[in-house]
Amino acid sequence: SGLLSFTCWGSRKGRRKWTRRTGPGGERGCPHGASAPPQSWGSASAGPPVPPPWLCPLSPPPGLVALVTGGSSGLGRATAERLVQQGACVVLLDLPASQGAKVAAELGDNCAFAPADVTSAKEVEAALEVAKKRFGKLELAVNCAGVGIAVKTYNAKKDKVHELEDFQRVVNVNLVGTFNVTRLSARLMSQNPPDPDGHRGLVVNTASVAAFEGQVGQAAYSASKGGIVGMTLPIARDLAPLGIRVVTIAPGLFSTPLLAGLPERVRNFLGQQVPFPSRLGHPGEFAHLVQALAENPMINGEVVRLDGALRMQP
Repeated sequence: SGLLSFTCWGSRKGRRKWTRRTGPGGERGCPHGASAPPQSWGSASAGPPVPPPWLCPLSPPPGLVALVTGGSSGLGRATAERLVQQGACVVLLDLPASQGAKVAAELGDNCAFAPADVTSAKEVEAALEVAKKRFGKLELAVNCAGVGIAVKTYNAKKDKVHELEDFQRVVNVNLVGTFNVTRLSARLMSQNPPDPDGHRGLVVNTASVAAFEGQVGQAAYSASKGGIVGMTLPIARDLAPLGIRVVTIAPGLFSTPLLAGLPERVRNFLGQQVPFPSRLGHPGEFAHLVQALAENPMINGEVVRLDGALRMQP
């Protein structure tokens, strides 16, 4: 299914699939139309529940405007590609030295590149200005930018302690950078006119299963991702009065550039650790979940594991 097509309860006769079109009330999107009040949920006489008219994508493409950080590779690129393919407009934020400009050019006129460091308020504000000037608004922000290292807290054999600067860098990029983009995106989203249910936008952050089962050498990475998990609910509560949702995805082992550099036998071994499906996740599956979160307005303040039932060993 696409960003504009999913199955819902549409009438007493059962389920039907809807796609983008003009509804009975003249509105483009959900076929129920804003002028047709839905039947009461849970009513004994109402038959199968009819979803309210706002139970549809955040803003049907080509209206949806998204910001994707870390968008030149891996999970971010897959997300940007899927959104553009569905007809949305995307501002791809990544470091100036990244392949962001090249990726944006490949994705066409509905994608713009904004070179920026997620830890810089000034640079992120400039990227958001690109969204506002070129596409008129911002409704979805997806934080995929991140870094990682594997260093023990103290290596007794080498008598080497974890460098404090390395720990701070990982936390600053992954955690502080995510919060920086979230807070500034929320300000721009708050300017959107609310839909009939009061929705104005969605922020999707990226944590990791390492937030729950950090492995040896992952103190910095786990701390940064655990922080993202920990701030999901309070930020969702902060932004609830504005109609802005906040959801976090915690991916397991995915075929990203970080793992792509490993020997094939190692990647196969890692994939076999996943109960089912026993393979590395594909970035497109992450992007698909982002789309699903955008389409379902009831998911808020939640952390969704995307890991094939994986639980990491020490």
